[in-house]
Amino acid sequence: MPNPKEQLGRGWSFPFQFDPARGSVALSEFEENIRQNITIIIGTRPGERQMLPDFGCRVHEYLFAPHTRATAAVIAHHVSEALRRWERRIEVLKVDSIPEPGGAIRVQVEYKVVLTDTVQTLSYSLGNR
Repeated sequence: MPNPKEQLGRGWSFPFQFDPARGSVALSEFEENIRQNITIIIGTRPGERQMLPDFGCRVHEYLFAPHTRATAAVIAHHVSEALRRWERRIEVLKVDSIPEPGGAIRVQVEYKVVLTDTVQTLSYSLGNR
């Protein structure tokens, strides 16, 4: 009987690496593949991918903006918008943007994997300012 999670997919692991046990490219699968794709989406600036120039998230435009509620709301909006567009295996439930000491911005994403109906949380830190 096939595993229903097979529909969640597989892909190259991120960051890219080789699997020394198999001697091939390391893969991620199922929920871990979704988590890795979320980090790729948030970490990619639109325009970085030549063949897919709209891919990514606009949060990088706000790394040097003042840490205000308005900035946090805009960052959360851009993350939600990018994930809804580029990661269709999930339903975004909540996105928080939290300033950290040293100037980094922590983005917290709560999402539901549509196929399995499981809720998960991912925390992502956007560089130092």
